[in-house]
Amino acid sequence: MTDTAPTLEEAGALAPLVPPAEAAKRVEAGALLVDVRSAGGRAGAGEIPGATVVDKAAIDTAFDLGSATHLPAVTSLDTPIVVICGSVLGSGPSAAALLAKGFHDVVHVEGGFPAWKAAGLPAQEPVTPQES
Repeated sequence: MTDTAPTLEEAGALAPLVPPAEAAKRVEAGALLVDVRSAGGRAGAGEIPGATVVDKAAIDTAFDLGSATHLPAVTSLDTPIVVICGSVLGSGPSAAALLAKGFHDVVHVEGGFPAWKAAGLPAQEPVTPQES
């Protein structure tokens, strides 16, 4: 295993990629939208209302159905999940980790949050620091 980030092509192969519009339809139908961007990434680019924020490093524990601390919205390996990040380079490995854990219905968003926002899907504007 290497410590290098996957290429765009590799990230797309890690888990199924869907366009933002399809991701939104999945969320409307009940899929859990998981935002794995950093706090800084969300503050700088904006947030998605209703998204569940999970640190990439906490994917294993947040989705461990045997743990008392797993996400309450995750009730079984059949829980549909849509993963989004700033790009597929972040969401691909996270989505692949969920598939490796045995989840069956996991996709990630092609183009990440920038594509989500460009598609006119729900997004809050970034937090701008107050000038003193």
